[in-house]
Amino acid sequence: MSDALSTARDLVSRSSRILALTGAGLSTASGIPDFRGPQGRWTQDPDAEKVSVLSYYLGDEDIRRKAWQIRATSPHWDAAPNAGHLALVELERAGKLSGIVTQNTDGLHLVAGSSPELVHEVHGNARRWRCEDCGTSGAMEQMRELVLAGDTDPRCPECDGITRATVILFEEMLEPDVLNASVALAEEADLVLAIGTTLTVHPVAGLVPYAFGHSARVVIVNNQETPYDYLADAVLRDPIEEVLPALVAPDA
Repeated sequence: MSDALSTARDLVSRSSRILALTGAGLSTASGIPDFRGPQGRWTQDPDAEKVSVLSYYLGDEDIRRKAWQIRATSPHWDAAPNAGHLALVELERAGKLSGIVTQNTDGLHLVAGSSPELVHEVHGNARRWRCEDCGTSGAMEQMRELVLAGDTDPRCPECDGITRATVILFEEMLEPDVLNASVALAEEADLVLAIGTTLTVHPVAGLVPYAFGHSARVVIVNNQETPYDYLADAVLRDPIEEVLPALVAPDA
């Protein structure tokens, strides 16, 4: 066992208010590509970023059609939670996890069995749709079936308004309730596990130094350097789906 892993395991065992911050690296282990990495969607197709900009989405029917094709064929429909997601469920069952703040929109924490009240999806959830006009919402499978059947820009069944995923788009404000809950978790945490995130996208990235300033210890599990590695007691570069089970297993 490496020194870093041993240190991280010791911190986990001694902590009771662990905050997990999760990013795209956790989902890539389930086969969901990230956005900005070498093989990311925006890297491969720069125009794809427009589907995540509110003004483009609302004002350009072609952009909405592209967005719906991306949603309908997204890898997350075939993705399953990996061992990293399940390790966080085990951490919750052990009574050590106070919350998960995630930048991911694939909903895999909830699919894995994490309690909904502990999961704070800062950027929303792609598994739900909402009408931009009347606010009606539902499971994304409903709209996906329409798209796969040939409806390229499905409208709201209640008011014929523009529909979308319940994902926060560029030009939109993040949900205050989610942000406030995330900040409260950072204030109360005795350990922050930053998992699969480059810690460059704010405000989530800022929770690491904020929690550190409130006396939390820090463990970072990511395959690349982050701006806050210097705050961490342990930095682990090994695959997340291997590291997280080792962190929570009682006899690793």
